[in-house]
Amino acid sequence: MSLKIQVKNTRHGNPGVSGWYAILPEAEPARVLQEDITADWLVIGGGFAGLSAARRLSQLRENESIVLLDSIRIGEGSSGRNSGFMIDLPHDISTDSYAGAVEQDVLQTRKNRYAISFAAEVAEEYGFTQEVFNPCGKINAAASESGDRHNREYVEHLKAMGEASTWLDAAEMQRITGSEYYLSGLLTPKTVTIQAAAYTRGFARGMSEKVDIYEKTPVIALERTNGFWQARTPKGSVKASKVILSVNGHLQSFGFMQSRLMHIFLYASMTRAMSTDEVNKLGGEPSWGVAPANPFGSSVRKICGVGGHRILMRNKFHFNSSMEATERDVQKAVRDHERSFQRRFPMLKGVEMEHRWGGRLCLSWNNVPVFGELEKNMFAACCQNGLGVSKGTLSGILAAEYACGFQNPYIEDYLNEAQPTRLPPEPFATIGANAYLNWQEWRAGLEK
Repeated sequence: MSLKIQVKNTRHGNPGVSGWYAILPEAEPARVLQEDITADWLVIGGGFAGLSAARRLSQLRENESIVLLDSIRIGEGSSGRNSGFMIDLPHDISTDSYAGAVEQDVLQTRKNRYAISFAAEVAEEYGFTQEVFNPCGKINAAASESGDRHNREYVEHLKAMGEASTWLDAAEMQRITGSEYYLSGLLTPKTVTIQAAAYTRGFARGMSEKVDIYEKTPVIALERTNGFWQARTPKGSVKASKVILSVNGHLQSFGFMQSRLMHIFLYASMTRAMSTDEVNKLGGEPSWGVAPANPFGSSVRKICGVGGHRILMRNKFHFNSSMEATERDVQKAVRDHERSFQRRFPMLKGVEMEHRWGGRLCLSWNNVPVFGELEKNMFAACCQNGLGVSKGTLSGILAAEYACGFQNPYIEDYLNEAQPTRLPPEPFATIGANAYLNWQEWRAGLEK
């Protein structure tokens, strides 16, 4: 029996060049697939999920051949466009304080830490510096009374979970960030900060001895015949026994989960490299990362190392069912980034934003992933629900294990999840989603 899938949209749809990617040294030329090849395994997508799936396959099936395809350069896509937090604790962005039911959050924390330990092994094996992978923790920063209240509520939730945290007052926040803007902060110690593009690019480079990786090689069609999958690309093809789709929201482009996935763009800006005088005016620690006490506020990172001392601001949510945003959408976020930056860093008035970009999240209305066997010998590790670094890594690991028949209790948890809920028809989905996002951003107030 034959099954044909025509891939409808191979464009990545993310506007601008990510600052994480732009400040890296120039990459080696892409290896593009230009022939017909055969492999035991095919992984489609080179983000956190795809890279993790390919590495786990190489551990479980070390004598079998693995091919990974990405439609662009690894590190350029959504995985290289986030704030760079590999978060261990509950982080539900649909709530005011990230928290859910205690038992559920305890389990999710265990899963996230399973993924983080896997990533730590990657970092050690491939020699990542602290600039690329830093287990330094994360601060939930509060700029308002409501944000401070959210943090205090989160402390109680963490205590109920048996988790430690450290309360930071305004003076301690200024010591760390150099900014007088924050009233308080909550440090949780087991989050890892990453340089998002360097992490994914370094992951791919380190794995290239065991996995055949092709970039700038979009899949334009998939067909199953005689027990094998064949992926057609513009200049070649891959024939494989099993396929793992780690394409997040682009699962819809492959014909699955139509009208069930929400595509949310978040926008970021990164400053130019600051001068020594500007760094001294700012003060604070050389590098740090804060997430907002309200999920709809601003994430801020201060980085140093390759590319110099820079600050990243990330906020502004935008729903787009087409999975594509434009430079115009980025420019609409500029005012928000400029205002957020000046509120926090009035001493840096002459520091301009050098890089601006957008990146896409994939969520489901009922906050569940897409995981499991979609078709015979085709497996999915998609829909990370706004926690792509940790959950993407986890879903990639588990998809590989499930496809290999490896026993892991977390697999059953994923398989027992409900299907993503169907969204309202257009234009109601877009109108309703953006109205909700705008309202939540307004409620965030000074946290934004």
